[in-house]
Amino acid sequence: MTDGLPTPQRYWAILAIGLGITLAVIDSAIANVALPTIASDLHTDPALSIWIVNGYQLAITISLLPLSSLGDIMGYRRVYLGGLALFTIASLACAFSTTLPMLALARVIQGFGAAGIMSVNIALLRFIYPQAALGRGIGINALVVAVSSAVGPTIAGAILAVANWPWLFAVNVPIGIAAVAVGWSSLPHTKPSPHGFDITSALLSAATFGLLIGSVDALGHGESFPLFLIEMVTTIALGWFLVRRQLALTAPLLPVDLLKIPIFALSVSTSISSFVAQMLSLVSLPFLFQNELHFSAVETGLLITPWPLAICIAAPLAGRLADRYSAGLLGGIGLFAFAMGLLSFAFLPEHPGYLDIGWRMALSGFGFGIFQSPNNRAMISAAPKERSGGASGMLGTARLLGQTTGAALAALLFARLAGQAPTVGLLISSGFALIAALVSLARLYEIPAKAELRASNPEADPSLHASLLRDEGDGA
Repeated sequence: MTDGLPTPQRYWAILAIGLGITLAVIDSAIANVALPTIASDLHTDPALSIWIVNGYQLAITISLLPLSSLGDIMGYRRVYLGGLALFTIASLACAFSTTLPMLALARVIQGFGAAGIMSVNIALLRFIYPQAALGRGIGINALVVAVSSAVGPTIAGAILAVANWPWLFAVNVPIGIAAVAVGWSSLPHTKPSPHGFDITSALLSAATFGLLIGSVDALGHGESFPLFLIEMVTTIALGWFLVRRQLALTAPLLPVDLLKIPIFALSVSTSISSFVAQMLSLVSLPFLFQNELHFSAVETGLLITPWPLAICIAAPLAGRLADRYSAGLLGGIGLFAFAMGLLSFAFLPEHPGYLDIGWRMALSGFGFGIFQSPNNRAMISAAPKERSGGASGMLGTARLLGQTTGAALAALLFARLAGQAPTVGLLISSGFALIAALVSLARLYEIPAKAELRASNPEADPSLHASLLRDEGDGA
């Protein structure tokens, strides 16, 4: 099998991936800015308008793993281009929606398209880049995600300043068409897996993760605790049936087989904990700046800017380093810096200036950026190449689970602690970042332990032997 695509095809393929992921990430946040305007224009209850956001996120959550499995079976190119085309068509439907139900339904369909993009984009990078440069490619992908997240609200504000809200979705259409055209001619064809698609597992997975994330989010927004317990018991029961079914499959939709690989399992755990810290802190910081330090909304936006800018600097650098150094070490260093940046907010002077806040934001963002690319590379490289879709889907699921949990924790803190919530939230988030750093460093001890086991009995566990060879070859 060819190691990556030749140039210039590789550059066109990277452009197709970049355009698709930009659309999916920006649309995760762009509607938030316009919710009041949309609710007013459609003459609907502002509380109901939240489904414009929730419908999109829920569709992504329940379909990431099924679509990543479909990528293993049908080929990642087909799922990616199909998701991109569906996203583009749904964007046009959003732009022409005249009622809230129409818009919410179009956003759900758009979410399924975004899941097609997100479920296999990292898997495709494994076939676009040579193995020796995979970290660099993942670093560029992380840079695109960081920039898209940072500019999403700004783009939404700029569009709403000169046009009405349907243009927030209409602008996706020409970009989506261009991305499909570029991807059609440049994205690599991958060998499909011989196993079939397990519809029962897909439905169980959608129900389990949809109910899990939905119930955690609802608890954070005031749902009664007894009802939350009922939902969690139901989630655990569904999850038990799902895992039991997956254990009997050679290529499970929920990659329980990959979770037997210590590097993969530790990378997933690191990702979940770090994204809890990220979301909890990003929700807490604006309230700290505006309610406690009395900065204006405009000043708050400027004060948050060093975080994504630092990620933009760190992500490509970390991607290059990931091709040479252990993900466990780079992740541990980055997450420790992330934790210290968050913890440093507890020691702000009574009347902090822009510089006092700016370096803390930059340290937090830089640390997170140093962790992300090596961790993603370790996760995708730990899986066999034919299971890249499952690994890519698990990467996205871990991120969503962490972010949802972080947002729910923030909502709980604000409901229980009021004015103290931002400071307590930042302290808790620094704790999650520190836990993630320790889990990341634990990966440094996996390869020697496996090597010792292989030396004592090389035929004891063939999967462990294969995992070791991949880790040694990838430098994970």
